Amino acid sequence: MATIASLHKALVCILLLLFLPFLSLSEDYLPINPRLEKAYVALQAWKHAITADPKNLTLDWCGPHDLGLLSDLALLHLNSNRFHGGLPDAFERLQLLYELDVSNNRLQGPFPAVVLHLPSLKYLDIRFNRFRGEVPLRVFDLRLDALFLNDNQFAFSLPDSIGNSSLSVLVVADNRISGCFPRSITDMADTLNELILLNASITSCIPEDIGKLKNLTVFDVSFNNLVGPLPDSIGEMRKLEQLNVAHNNLSGDVPESICELPRLKNFTSSYNYFCGEPERCLKLRTRDDRENCIPERPHQRSEEQCIAFSSKPVHCDANGCMAPPPPPAHY
Repeated sequence: MATIASLHKALVCILLLLFLPFLSLSEDYLPINPRLEKAYVALQAWKHAITADPKNLTLDWCGPHDLGLLSDLALLHLNSNRFHGGLPDAFERLQLLYELDVSNNRLQGPFPAVVLHLPSLKYLDIRFNRFRGEVPLRVFDLRLDALFLNDNQFAFSLPDSIGNSSLSVLVVADNRISGCFPRSITDMADTLNELILLNASITSCIPEDIGKLKNLTVFDVSFNNLVGPLPDSIGEMRKLEQLNVAHNNLSGDVPESICELPRLKNFTSSYNYFCGEPERCLKLRTRDDRENCIPERPHQRSEEQCIAFSSKPVHCDANGCMAPPPPPAHY
């Protein structure tokens, strides 16, 4: 116990020596250590920029550009404020930054290219802002672990190079994604745990081999324009807990293998055009199959709607894209 107490006192002394310059009341005092000196300048700039503000006079403040002096900064959370504009170029000097969260602000403009120059970045959260335009392809080459782009105004396509990504969590909901559902996404099988693409304007088919993503626990592609069948290979996602494909134009039979997944807690398939559902699916704890075309199930679409939809079949190619219908056969 005495040894622990001694170590504790020594640690306190070390911390006091390190941070004494920041606790000094004299702004003329600067630490001898050049790295601490930069931190001192940055924190003083922050101190003078953000003060008690009962009249909201700093409501339109964009933030100090001196933060780039904090060269040893590893984690920066500026979420849930009212920052606007873009990220300062000085952020590029934060070479050790591991985690950046600027979500829930009023940041706008193109994708903040400054983050492309942060070699240590693993966690990037810029959701719930007003960013717009393309998402650079280089983003998916970064060695990120989690990427949250949702609830912005991005308009882009998921690149074929996405398979090179090391992401475990990818959330791009509430944006506008064009192009096909890239088949190369299955190359992320070793890392990807959560894939959330809801309400992203995707008009495509789900790749037949999507089941290669065997580490997925959450797969949400609801509120899009997905067409074609629900791939049977999803039944190979043995870790899947949440599956939501609601509000699309999917059709065919729901594969029984999906409803046999051992960890599946929630399966939502409502507002599609499925015409068959195995009895095994009825035993799931939480499911929603309303507004489909499943015989003898309650709250389904009208017969007229189902016939009209089935009269216009869709075709998917091997890459998960919508293909033109095959030419009529000649006998």
